Amino acid sequence: MSSLHVALVGATGNLGPAILDQLTKTPFIITVLTRVGSGAKVVLPSVGNVTVEEVDYDSPAALVAALKNVDVVISTLGFQSLFETQKKLIDASIDAGVTRFIPSEFGNDSANPNVRKLPVFAEKVKTQDYLLQKVSEHPSFSYTFVYNNSFFDWQLKIGFMVNLKEHTATLYDGGDVPFSATRLSTIGKALVAVASHLEGTKNRHLYVHDTAVTQNKLIALAKAVDGKQWTTTTVSTADVEQNAHKLLESGSQKDLLNASLGFIARACWGSGYGGDFTTKLNNDILGIPLMSDEEVETMVREIMAGL
Repeated sequence: MSSLHVALVGATGNLGPAILDQLTKTPFIITVLTRVGSGAKVVLPSVGNVTVEEVDYDSPAALVAALKNVDVVISTLGFQSLFETQKKLIDASIDAGVTRFIPSEFGNDSANPNVRKLPVFAEKVKTQDYLLQKVSEHPSFSYTFVYNNSFFDWQLKIGFMVNLKEHTATLYDGGDVPFSATRLSTIGKALVAVASHLEGTKNRHLYVHDTAVTQNKLIALAKAVDGKQWTTTTVSTADVEQNAHKLLESGSQKDLLNASLGFIARACWGSGYGGDFTTKLNNDILGIPLMSDEEVETMVREIMAGL
């Protein structure tokens, strides 16, 4: 396993660096692929066998050459043109002899039928369907879909779940809906586990989280830290979804962003959308421990101290 070669497509943004950090704690050979001309600045860790390679994603030959001798491809690409870019990566991976492709999921359960209908997940659904087709045609090729629902630490810092800085929150469906939440570092650890156990994670949907929590519990933890009162608004995720569909019609970038956030909220907190992974967790096969209540409280306290 020490000679395993992992290609990470994108190591910038919020999630990419956390995944790269965990990969560098292994003996893996790591190549970070960036798009030629993207201007992306990859911050390389001081340890680990990492190289960065700029590639023309529109050149099949260049992609195949970059993926030669690679065993596992991990994509952390964003929503924009996600399917078209990942399709090119999948085709090149097959031609290069890659064993495993892990597409850019890392969020809500896009295997859930209700989630799959939400427009913001259309590109992920297309990628899943294409991977299933290609794996059926190429038995030596395989996939793993990794879901983690909410980005626990990052979303707390930016105020998406609840706003720890302003002491405000939009409570979805009352605020007592349990939802899975996962730290960025835990996602990285899960991917290391997948790469380390290729046979046991072959062609599977895997669910991981640090804990299942509610918005009201997070508010209670924040109150225990500083004693301040909160201003909250309760909304229905059904209404949020309906409004998100209307926002899509305007076409403005701001409305498109707000629509996407609305669909994500529906997938996270809506009944029947599978945002609580408790009954389908795969932490055991990935070797990922759950966070204790004390650890969650400590994280909230540390984030509040840094705001």
